[in-house]
Amino acid sequence: MNDSNHPFDGDHLHEECGVFGVFGHTDSAAMTALGLHALQHRGQEAAGIVSSDGHHFYSHRALGLVGDNFNSADIIGKLKGRVAVGHNRYSTTGDTLLRNVQPLFGDFSFGGLAVAHNGNLTNAMTLRKQLIDIGCLFQSTSDTEVIVHLIALSKQTTVEDRLFDALSRVEGAYSLVIMANDMLIGVRDPLGVRPLVLGQIGDTLLLASETCALDIVGAKYVRDVEPGEIVIITSEGMRSVKPFAPVQRRFCIFEYVYFSRPDSISEGRNVYETRQKIGAELAREAHVDADVVVPVPDSGIPAAIGYAKASRIPFELGIIRNHYVGRTFIEPSDHVRHLGVKLKHNGNRAVLEGKRVILVDDSIVRGTTSKKIVAMVREAGAAKVHMRIASPPTTHSCFYGVDTPTRDQLLAANNTIDAMAKLIGVDSLAFVSINGMYKAVADISRNPGAPQFCDACFSGDYPIPLTDCNGANERQKDLFSEFSEV
Repeated sequence: MNDSNHPFDGDHLHEECGVFGVFGHTDSAAMTALGLHALQHRGQEAAGIVSSDGHHFYSHRALGLVGDNFNSADIIGKLKGRVAVGHNRYSTTGDTLLRNVQPLFGDFSFGGLAVAHNGNLTNAMTLRKQLIDIGCLFQSTSDTEVIVHLIALSKQTTVEDRLFDALSRVEGAYSLVIMANDMLIGVRDPLGVRPLVLGQIGDTLLLASETCALDIVGAKYVRDVEPGEIVIITSEGMRSVKPFAPVQRRFCIFEYVYFSRPDSISEGRNVYETRQKIGAELAREAHVDADVVVPVPDSGIPAAIGYAKASRIPFELGIIRNHYVGRTFIEPSDHVRHLGVKLKHNGNRAVLEGKRVILVDDSIVRGTTSKKIVAMVREAGAAKVHMRIASPPTTHSCFYGVDTPTRDQLLAANNTIDAMAKLIGVDSLAFVSINGMYKAVADISRNPGAPQFCDACFSGDYPIPLTDCNGANERQKDLFSEFSEV
């Protein structure tokens, strides 16, 4: 990850983007801006909106937060039309370039087309080389642009047939929101790894990464777009096609652990309630005598509530978060850099002093942040510190649209749990088991031969081929990361 300037985010995986689309509303661009605002947690590096009045396309793309770039009537007023698509981007490769900001737009023989993409194509580098060899010129390092070129090269006649022709050549996890001259299209990959939901307000239909984005515009959640489904929305209504061969769905289970906003409904499950259930399961699996259960804010709060209820140990806000901190300043010395951790959180001595504390967080990635949190809690007077994690150990990198470190940087990939506890500085450390997580999320046991979710970051069981990565040398792997998009 490239967020080392964020003092408490280094131990969280980052979903790389959010997508949103509106068909049939006079305020389509304004609604899209609101939807992207609700999806800001899925990407903070850049945002873009493309709209259409059926004849012309209008675009505004910028680096930074939605609220900083779509905050004036002048900007929204220039995005004309009753159809719009939007995108939030989380950068995986250091510098965020404007040329990589989505939606990507192209002029085709049939007219204009804009694409917003959440996920990652695992054969993007292979396809890109093939396309360059036949003369295609790429303007970005985005794997989304591969889809644009494949649509352009297709010999099919209709937009939807060109799209299916293009997608039949790609591998990976993706949710797409696409706007053509007179239609809005939503797509999920055949395994349904990445989320996409359908909403409605009056006669207006919407597509979004999460239901919280529908709530902000007053839209009703209709249903999830199914894995392998293409929904085509026009002035005549919506129709659905499923051109892919059916396969077992493998929705990303980490959406329930961290990525989705707690107030969203994901695959029919309330995310907040699900996180509480994971916390309760964690308490049953890894009980320890203590005085207080303390969440690492904000992501650890629902699981900590569930843990506290199940263990009958009081829940307390032992760490207070400062909500007015953005990207940390560049610290001039090691001393000030060490103090920077308290810019975002501070130990609540009134709760922690003299207490045996259970710290609950959603995950541990590198472990550097957890170490700082534990030190801060001890400085506030905690007598004992036990850490409980509401997901299994993160032992493998994700290649399906999530920003993760290489495996040599993942703490759990290189250490036993006892060794991790010693490195972090806790009296004990425990993770929910993978079966415990499945039980809490879906009341099932994991099927090792055919897992019901994508849990590759915990199990190493990758459901989609890693074409670009397998057998690649280190430079090729760097390029693979570079072409892994949003």
